[in-house]
Amino acid sequence: MATSLRIDLNEKLYLRDPQDTELGRRLVAESVMLIDEIGFEQFTFKKLAQRIESTEASLYRYFENKHRLLVYLVSWHWATLRFQIRFHTHNVADPRQRLQLILEILTRAHYDDPSTVPLDEAALYRVVVNEASKSYLTRDVDEDNRAGLFREYKRLVAEVAAVISQIRPEYPYPHALVSTLLEAARKQLFYAQHLPSLTDTKNRTAAETDILGFLQGVAFGVLS
Repeated sequence: MATSLRIDLNEKLYLRDPQDTELGRRLVAESVMLIDEIGFEQFTFKKLAQRIESTEASLYRYFENKHRLLVYLVSWHWATLRFQIRFHTHNVADPRQRLQLILEILTRAHYDDPSTVPLDEAALYRVVVNEASKSYLTRDVDEDNRAGLFREYKRLVAEVAAVISQIRPEYPYPHALVSTLLEAARKQLFYAQHLPSLTDTKNRTAAETDILGFLQGVAFGVLS
């Protein structure tokens, strides 16, 4: 039986919490599918409204613009990833083993869990791989940061950085290492799919194994 996972995100991301209404939940779920299909540049609230048989005005009651919606979706991914990491590692005492599990979770993020709703997590990860950089590579990044719009990403980095510090307390760059690993996990997959000369992962079907090996080499290499 499918279970509903409620993700509590920064209320400044939206005008009305989409998780509180049926229309809002459909907005989130179908926006993931539409952005996955046509890309963020071509995505509009008008197209989304047509897809879910609603009106643009109704959608704008939830998000002031499509950029805030994108940040919301990316934040959702980071929050669910953090939940998965906590769930699978909370009984693991050895920090090296915990880090190994975390790296495995990062490279499995492209799978959908059919037991959870309300959205397709595999499609969301494809959106994150292709579009996440657009959520913060903007002229308003500092203002968005002050508003706490990147809170979920920061929380995820902080929690994994704490594991790094348990492994090697004297290592001076735990946050830099974690943010590099998170970016590499999705960018190496993007390169394998679109710019293969920028990665050594040539076979898309072997990307998960190759990327995990690369992340392990980077993480445990600098911590050895």
